[in-house]
Amino acid sequence: QVHVAESGGGLVQAGGSLRLSCAASGSFTRINAMGWYRQAPGKQREQVARITSQGITKYADSVKGRFTISRDNAKNTVYLQMGSLKPEDTAVYYCNTDYVPNSDSGIIGLVGVWGQGTLVTVSS
Repeated sequence: QVHVAESGGGLVQAGGSLRLSCAASGSFTRINAMGWYRQAPGKQREQVARITSQGITKYADSVKGRFTISRDNAKNTVYLQMGSLKPEDTAVYYCNTDYVPNSDSGIIGLVGVWGQGTLVTVSS
């Protein structure tokens, strides 16, 4: 079983920066794609950025040029560097990780796991 834990959220003024981290821990064969999603009050959860195990990235149009996703495969950790923050970036940010379970788990294929989220608040 894999657990992911986010950190780095907080309150920041518009135009400022924050760095989120998400570490995966537990028992698994390997970590595949890792990503960040966010959910603002009254809105659906949306994908912010995603990165494959080979380092291929994908961003939501709303954050392109402002956010950068990266990962440290040795630490099973994904980062989200957020810059030029806007009030509309205010949301709970969730980490999502796909992993391949150990063979003794009896599970075949990829399994997805979510973190509990970290709140990012951008003041105007």
